[in-house]
Amino acid sequence: MEAQRLGLRSFGSDLNPVATLVSKASTELPVRFLNKRPVSASQSGALQTWMGAEGIAEDVRYYGLRLKDKAQSLIGHLYPKVSDDTGEEHTVVAWLWTRTVGSPDPSLKGAHVPLASSFVISSKKGKEAIVQAQPSASAQNGWEFRVKSSNITPQEMVEAKKGTKVGRGVFRCLLSGTSIDPQYIRSEGSKGRLRSRMMAIVAEGRSGRRFFAPSHEQEAAALSAKPDRGVDVPFFENALGFRIGNYGLSKWEDLFSDRQLVALGTLSDLVVEIRNEIVEDAQKTQRLGDRDKNAILENEIDTYADLIATYLGLLVSQIANHNSSNCGWNHPNTQMRSVFSRHALPMVWDYAEANVFSNSSGSYSNLWERQIKAISSIAESVGQASIGNLDAAKNGFPVRSAVISTDPPYFDNIGYADLSDFFYVWLKRSIGSIVPDLFRRVVTPKDNELVATPSRHGGKLGAEKHFLGGMKEALSAMRRSSGDWPITIYYAFKQSEAASEGLLSPGWSAFLEAVIQSGLQVDGTWPIRTEKQGRMRSNDSNALAASVVLVCRTRAESAPVVSKRDFLRELKPVMYDAILTHQKAGIPLPDRRQAGIGPGIGVFSKYSMVREPDDSPMSVATALALINKEIDSLLSEGTQELDPETRFALEWYQMHGYSDQKGRSGDAIAQLQAFNLSESRLNASGLFRSKGGDAKLLTREEMHDAIVDRLGKPWRPSLDDTFTVWELAQHMARALRAQNGGVDVAGRLLAERRECGPDVLLIAERLYELATTRGENDEALVWNELQTSWPQLESAADRAAEAGISPVPAQTELEF
Repeated sequence: MEAQRLGLRSFGSDLNPVATLVSKASTELPVRFLNKRPVSASQSGALQTWMGAEGIAEDVRYYGLRLKDKAQSLIGHLYPKVSDDTGEEHTVVAWLWTRTVGSPDPSLKGAHVPLASSFVISSKKGKEAIVQAQPSASAQNGWEFRVKSSNITPQEMVEAKKGTKVGRGVFRCLLSGTSIDPQYIRSEGSKGRLRSRMMAIVAEGRSGRRFFAPSHEQEAAALSAKPDRGVDVPFFENALGFRIGNYGLSKWEDLFSDRQLVALGTLSDLVVEIRNEIVEDAQKTQRLGDRDKNAILENEIDTYADLIATYLGLLVSQIANHNSSNCGWNHPNTQMRSVFSRHALPMVWDYAEANVFSNSSGSYSNLWERQIKAISSIAESVGQASIGNLDAAKNGFPVRSAVISTDPPYFDNIGYADLSDFFYVWLKRSIGSIVPDLFRRVVTPKDNELVATPSRHGGKLGAEKHFLGGMKEALSAMRRSSGDWPITIYYAFKQSEAASEGLLSPGWSAFLEAVIQSGLQVDGTWPIRTEKQGRMRSNDSNALAASVVLVCRTRAESAPVVSKRDFLRELKPVMYDAILTHQKAGIPLPDRRQAGIGPGIGVFSKYSMVREPDDSPMSVATALALINKEIDSLLSEGTQELDPETRFALEWYQMHGYSDQKGRSGDAIAQLQAFNLSESRLNASGLFRSKGGDAKLLTREEMHDAIVDRLGKPWRPSLDDTFTVWELAQHMARALRAQNGGVDVAGRLLAERRECGPDVLLIAERLYELATTRGENDEALVWNELQTSWPQLESAADRAAEAGISPVPAQTELEF
C-alpha cells in the first residue's frame, strides 16, 4: 500500500485467499475507478466533482444503505425494542447471554445452571450495573436473572465480577454450590448439551445506556429465528489457539446463535442481489445518453459492480466478527468485543449479541461507516498494483531487482489460515460467485502455509522441519529477485514466547536459520512502532509495541570462515553500540531486547561459517544464546550507580519477589551488609519491612497505604527525607495505573525529581526483565507500560514544571 501511495509499481501476493482479497480491495481493484462519478449520483441527481475514491465510497454508502434497508424489512422483527416502566421504547444495543449446563448435583435432576465468568454489565463509575441470579421456583430451571443498576455496594460488585466461576475452567452450581469441573463441561458439550440463557439487555437511553432484565418477549424473538445452516463447514479442532472444539463445537455455524445466522445469511445473500441492481442502475444511465467523461463506461459496468459488491461482502464478513457467540462484553466501556480481540478462538462463556440494526458497536451502520471512511482515504493518484494468490515459496516474481518487504508467519504463534476460515465461509457465500478464483475451495489452503502446526505435520519436529524448509525456499526466491537491493522482513514474534526446551525459542532459531540458509545476511535492524497503544492484545500481555524489521542482503559467495573467539571479539562492540543507540532513541526494553538480536545475528550471518573449537559449525541457536547473554550483560549495566537501598531492593526482588519471607530477617541483615546498610535505615526508607524475624519487600500499594496511614496524604518525592529512586519508580508506576491517576499525575511526581528520570527508566527495564524471568506477567506488564509511556510522562513532567511543580515543599498536594 505504501509503495502504491508513492506512485511505484507494486506487486503483492499471499497464499491465503482472504488476505489476497483484502489486499486487492485495498490496492489493485479501486485504482481503475479513481476520480469516477458514482453510479448512485445519477439516481439522486447529485452533481459534483469526485476525487480519488470518493465516488466509490459514495456508492458503498448508497448501495450499502439499500442492502441494510432490504435486510431490515426481511428480518427486522427479530430485533424488537425494549420498553421501560413508563412504556417508552428503547433501541437495544446488545443482548447479554451466558452458556448453561445441566447441574452435576443429582438432586437437581439436570436443571441447567449458568456458566458465567462475570455478572457485571457496567463498571463505569456512577453508571454501575450488574446481573443478579436468584432462585425462583416459578422460573425456568428454578432461577432467574434480575438487573440492578443503582445503589450497588462494593461487595456486590466484587461478587458480580466472579460470576459463577471459581477457578480456571471451574464453575459452581448456582442452586446447590456444587463444583462443576472442566471435564464435566467438556463431556456435556461433546454430547450437545450446552445451552444459552439471556442475562440482560443493554439499550440506548436519552442520557446513556439503559439496562434491563430479560423478558419473555425478548427471548421469544431471539428463539424464533430459523436459520438455513448456510455455513455448515467443519473447522480444524486442533488448530493453533483453538479451544472451542473441546466443548462440542465443530462447525463454523456453531459459533453463531440462530438469530445471528439468519442475519448474516440474509445480508450475504442480498450482496449478489444488490450487485445486480448496480448493473441495472449503471445500464439505465448509459441508455439515458450520459456521456460524462468521469462516468462509469459501458464496458466497465460489470467490473465496477463486482468492486462495490466485494466491499459489501467484506463488510458482511466484518459484521460476523462482531456478531458471534464468541464475542465478549467489555463492561468498563459497556461495548462489544469482537471475536478476534486476539489471534485465537478460546471458549467464551458469557457473550454479547449485537443488534445489527442499531447504531452502536458491532452494528451494520457502525462498521459500514468505518469502511466508507477507509475507502474515502484512498488517494486520487497512486501507482498501479497487482496482487496474486500465490505460494511465496513458488513465487517467480514478475520483476527482478525488486525492493521486497515481507511479513512472514511467526512459526507456531498464529494459525492464520485456520482463523481466516471464520471469514472465508461468509465471503464464499456472499461474493464467491463474484470472485470465483479465490473461493473455489471449501476452506482456505493449509498444507503449504508456513506455520508450524504440530497436529498437521506429525509433531513438533515435523512442524519445525516444514517451517524451516518452506521459509528457506521462500526467502531464497526473494533473494534471487532482489538483486543488490535490501529485503526487509517484519518479525514481531517475541523470542521468549515460544522458549521451551533447549537454549532459545525454536521459532526464532528456525526463522533465522532459514534466513542464513537462503543465502542472506542480516544487514541491519529497525524497530518500528506498528501497534496502536491500548490494543486488546497488549491490554493483558507484554506484547511488543514495535515490529522488528530485519534488513537483509545477499551474502557474498566469498564470505570467510571465522572462529568462535573472533566472533565473540567482534560481537561485543557491535552489541554495545546497538543497545546504546536503541536506548538513546527511547525504545522500550521489550522492543530493545528484540531489536538487539539483529545486530548480533548480523555479525554471525555475514560469515559463511563460525567455527566452534572442535571445528564444527556453530548453530544459529548457539549464536542466539551468546547474543542474548551479551544483551543481558549490557542491559544490566548501570545499576551499580543507584542508591544502596534501590540496589538492595532489586537484588531482593530477584530472589524473593514481594512475598513475605517468614523467619528470613537474618538473611536480609546479612544481605544488607553488602550494601553498607542497616536494618533500621532500610525500614525507615519505607520500601522494606523486617520485623519479628520476618522480612518483606513492600508492594507499591503497601508503600502507598503506609505513607497515607502515617502522614494522612500520598507520597511525594520532594517531601521524603529518605528518598530513593526505587520509591519514585514504584510510586510513578502506581500513579500511572491508579483509578484517579494517569500520565499527568505520574508526570508530576517525575517533575519533582526530574534528574532521576534515567534511573527510574533503568529500574523499570531491570524489573521488567526480573518479573519476566520470575514468570510474574502482571508485574512485568506494569513495567512494560511505564517504559512505553515514558515519552508521555516526560511531556507531563514538562507541563507540571511550567505550572510551577518543582522540588520544593510548598506545593499543592497531589491527589491520587
